[in-house]
Amino acid sequence: MQERTYDLFVYGTLRKGAGNHDFLKNARLLAEQCWINGELYDTGDGYPVLKQSIAGKVYGEVYQVNDQELELIDRLEDYVVEGEDNLYERIEQTVHTDKGSIRAFVYVAGKQLESCQQLIRNGDWKEYMLWKVEQPIYYFAYGSCMDNERFKQAGVDPFFQFVMGKGMLDGYTLRFTYPSADGGKADIVEEGGTVEGKVYIIDQETLHYLYEREGVAKGVYRPTFVSVQLKSKQRIEALTFVVVDKKAETAPSENYALEIVRGGTNCVNEKYLMKIKEHITSLVEEST
Repeated sequence: MQERTYDLFVYGTLRKGAGNHDFLKNARLLAEQCWINGELYDTGDGYPVLKQSIAGKVYGEVYQVNDQELELIDRLEDYVVEGEDNLYERIEQTVHTDKGSIRAFVYVAGKQLESCQQLIRNGDWKEYMLWKVEQPIYYFAYGSCMDNERFKQAGVDPFFQFVMGKGMLDGYTLRFTYPSADGGKADIVEEGGTVEGKVYIIDQETLHYLYEREGVAKGVYRPTFVSVQLKSKQRIEALTFVVVDKKAETAPSENYALEIVRGGTNCVNEKYLMKIKEHITSLVEEST
């Protein structure tokens, strides 16, 4: 008999790098930049809970799991089919990814967790926990934030003095999905390919600056986490920023394109940089 599989959306301690991710170590990752409608709350016990709602977004990852994996996670979440006092309930809900929407299981608040009141406003447990512990943060820049000259002009270059070098991100493509008055702005889209960029070590003061620069409060970009491979082959989990409301690509301005190329020179692979130049040229030609 063929083994049954299920799609499962996770948003808390089951995510990459979190305490219970081992439950999914053999599961197939389907998407890591995805969200569902709902509101996220801090239980106060080291894990979050999702409450059903159309008022907000909750970010997480989708995995394909088998019967055995699902059974173990049911136990972890204290979920029993038709149980009357479950910690979590398991339901099916629509998950939105960069490639489209799918249906997946998700664990939501059971009776024991319905009273949780500490709302996590950005809907991202990993981002919420980022502010709880003061420690150095890996930051993956793939666009104009690779350009130290721009930082110097803005007087913020001391924030970005600790450079680890090139980082490679698999499973993504560089696109220009945010149209602004100054042309398209860079984004990474989870649709296959490889994106190269520069990895920094930053502190929380720098994080505050990046939140403002990337328009996080305005819903322009949102912080997220990706697995990046360094030149040493070491793989790290790094913070980066992605466009929230992705649009059809718009050609970047000449100055913005210059910043990306200048920032990537002597850091990313020359062939990759040439590919980016060619893509920008094609967008410019399409717009004329």
